[in-house]
Formats: sequence, C-alpha cells, structure tokens
Amino acid sequence: MDIKSMKNYLYWLYCQFELITCSYLMEPWEKLLFYTFNIMMLVMVLYTTYIFVPVHISTAFQFFLHLFENQHENAVSVVK
Repeated sequence: MDIKSMKNYLYWLYCQFELITCSYLMEPWEKLLFYTFNIMMLVMVLYTTYIFVPVHISTAFQFFLHLFENQHENAVSVVK
C-alpha cells in the first residue's frame, strides 16, 4: 500500500466518521467542542481502565484462588 492510497483511505475513514456522528453539519467551533469532549472522554476511559482493571482482576483472582483452596481443604477433611 503506497502513501497516496493510505492518505485516501484515512480521508475516507474521516468522512465516514463525520457521516456517522453528523459532525459534517456542525460549524467549526462546534466541531472543536465536540471533538475535544470526545477525546477527553476517551482519555478518561482509557486512564480508568489502565488504573482500575488490573486491580480488579488481581482481587478477583485472589478471591477465586482462596475460594478453590478452601473447597479442596474441606473436601479432604470430610474424607478423613
């Protein structure tokens, strides 16, 4: 894929984005506010995901590990 076709493809994607969001109808200052708000929301979601998801996965893993260890010990004590 050469540079010109990549440029055309990116422009096509941008046009599709404007059609989907109807931002082609907005004035330039409205587009600026709209894009700024959307970019800020995306950054906040990515930051929150980066900070909190690993903590929740670790906590869930420790919970299930502790849960399965206790079931194994209880099963062994019943057999004795």
